[in-house]
Amino acid sequence: MNIKNLAQCKLVGDEYCGFYSAGLTMLDNSSMRRFNNTYESGSQTALTSDDGLKLTVSYEKSPYSDATEVVTSFENGSGAPVTLEMLTSFLLPEVKADKIHRILSFWSAEGRVKTDDLAELNMEHSWNNMAFRVEKFGNVGSMPVRKYFPFVALEDSETHSFTAVQLYSPASWQIELTVRAGDVVRVSGGIADRDFGQWTKTVKPGETFVAPKAVVATGSSLEEVCDKLVKAQHPDISPVDNKMGITFNEYCATWGNPTIDNLKKLADKIAGKGIQYLVMDSGWYSDCGNWWEYRGDWSINKNRFPNGLRELTDYIRGKGMIPGIWYEFEVAAPKSGVYDNPEHFVKKDGVPLTVGGARFWDLEDPYVEAYLDKYVIGNLKDNGFGYIKVDYNDSMGVGCDGPEGPGENLRKKVLATQEYFKKMRRELPDLVIENCSSGGHRLEPSFMELASQASFSDAHEISSLPLIAANLHRVIRPEQSQIWAVMRATDSDSRIFYSICATFLGRMGLSGDVYDLSDHQWGLLDGGIDFYREAAPIIKDGYTFFNCADTKSYNNPTGSQLVLRVFEDKVLCVYHRFAGSEDIETFAGKYGINIFSHNPLRRYGRAQEDFSAEAYIFEK
Repeated sequence: MNIKNLAQCKLVGDEYCGFYSAGLTMLDNSSMRRFNNTYESGSQTALTSDDGLKLTVSYEKSPYSDATEVVTSFENGSGAPVTLEMLTSFLLPEVKADKIHRILSFWSAEGRVKTDDLAELNMEHSWNNMAFRVEKFGNVGSMPVRKYFPFVALEDSETHSFTAVQLYSPASWQIELTVRAGDVVRVSGGIADRDFGQWTKTVKPGETFVAPKAVVATGSSLEEVCDKLVKAQHPDISPVDNKMGITFNEYCATWGNPTIDNLKKLADKIAGKGIQYLVMDSGWYSDCGNWWEYRGDWSINKNRFPNGLRELTDYIRGKGMIPGIWYEFEVAAPKSGVYDNPEHFVKKDGVPLTVGGARFWDLEDPYVEAYLDKYVIGNLKDNGFGYIKVDYNDSMGVGCDGPEGPGENLRKKVLATQEYFKKMRRELPDLVIENCSSGGHRLEPSFMELASQASFSDAHEISSLPLIAANLHRVIRPEQSQIWAVMRATDSDSRIFYSICATFLGRMGLSGDVYDLSDHQWGLLDGGIDFYREAAPIIKDGYTFFNCADTKSYNNPTGSQLVLRVFEDKVLCVYHRFAGSEDIETFAGKYGINIFSHNPLRRYGRAQEDFSAEAYIFEK
């Protein structure tokens, strides 16, 4: 196949395509007319120009899944610098499809599937096969999961075939569908280009620029292709975090006001319950009043921890748990004492880039790296922490100052953050890293591969909790998806079942006022922990073959949700009821599923009313 159908680039100064496409897409531009020599070698195809430019696409079978990894590179073998303003990571030239599936995301509303008919998107070809039809979407900024996940699936409903792609792009990215001639769709994607993300990249003679990786999978259902893409991810999970251990995070107990006394009280209460990690969240540093105003000053709050943090970590380890700590180390807030230190922050238009009361450290700056080495890695080492929750609560926007275009400068800042994640693991090989970004704004595969776990969302105590937890099966590994169940003394049995059953859709995380729970409530929680332990192998290594909720609203969900995940000879079934719901047999029967056709080995919960839940482990 001609590589012009496998990858494309656009060089500054070359002609755009025309046919009403300028500003919508950079594909089919005159840069591609330079490349007239094609070479194939094994899994690589290369195209070269007479003046020494080279575009190479590598296709490799994923070692972890039935999926294909695609890597595209641009090499400048000419005698002069050239500047890219578009380079695809992948390009699928002829996909027969009539539907597109995208995965949406906003804060506390991660993972909803949006399905569109291509004809309704006005994507039918023109009468003379000349004018472009373009559907382009993506994200700009340092939170790669906003509005959309870097994912697309195309469906041919006639043949029930699906083609799906996931981009490994931690900053701005784009995916575009184009139709020009005939009833086929071309789908491509990569770094958000100059039109979409203000991206340009100068490649000097002898240099090679490699685009972010993409992974492609095909199958007969959306759940199948998503499972293949997710299983192609290969996270660097800590060796101490390979048993699906349970986390307790104290945030929903202290609300940013941890002290040595209240954390000892929590440790006493949850000791012996099978919880692996006790994580201290925000508010342990500086002279915290409002925790967000002091981010960047990571000196220990002596009022809250008069003897330092080693007293806390020793106490937690003495109770049989691993101590964890929260950081948002990429930013500095106004009361941190370092906020007015402009030379070390990311800049835009020559001044520190400031968003929502925070400035962003320039992690390419050696001063900043040394600062973090002292106050982050140094603290972890000196005080015996084995777990870090890395939070990130706003985006830098479309770009920043630097030697390249604003979009490329931004991308390099984000890559510097990822390098610091790697450095933490080099310095502390057993460290468990939790990837958090106001919940799910960094649930992107290249970030997920650097972490053991991730905060699935900030939707901790709202009714959409199980909806979001189930959604994420399509984009990240459930073994990494930490789902919080927040316990309150006022919780009814149904509420406890509703919360705990949601954690069976990923990694169990607990929070809340557990020291106020009654013995009866603790019994329900203990039962949930026991069920989770038995379900853990299915959660970790299974395949979610049915994932259905029939609600439109997440704020006021109606109907029910059923998730079925199989591993070897067992099936995990998790059922949640919302407003106006029905029992599990009736709901499953609407989809041709006889839910009790197999022997139930274990049950937890009771779904006998709206906003209740139950879970089963069936023998297959």
